[in-house]
Parts: sequence; structure tokens; C-alpha cells
Amino acid sequence: MGRFGVPELVLILFILLLLFGASKLPEIARSIGQSIKEFKKSMSGTEDKPKEEEKK
Repeated sequence: MGRFGVPELVLILFILLLLFGASKLPEIARSIGQSIKEFKKSMSGTEDKPKEEEKK
């Protein structure tokens, strides 16, 4: 399987637009971005401690 180029990404975005509609795409992209951010935090071990534990 090769790498994705610009034409492939445009095709995928077009299909997503047809499936979910223009109003849902920003919400989906935001949730994917938050998931990736949380995954990176957990992999690096820099997850924030709850404030209750910091006070002790």
C-alpha cells in the first residue's frame, strides 16, 4: 500500500462530505484532533495530574 497523495486525500474528503454533511465535518475533525492529542500525552507520560493530588 503506497502513501496517500493529494488526489487521494481530496477523494476521501469528498466521500466524507457526502456521508456526513458539511455541518458534521468540523465536529468530527475536532474530536479526532482531541483524541490524537490525548493519545500523544499518554504515550509521552506527561498526562496532567488532577489538582487534588497536587495539593497533597
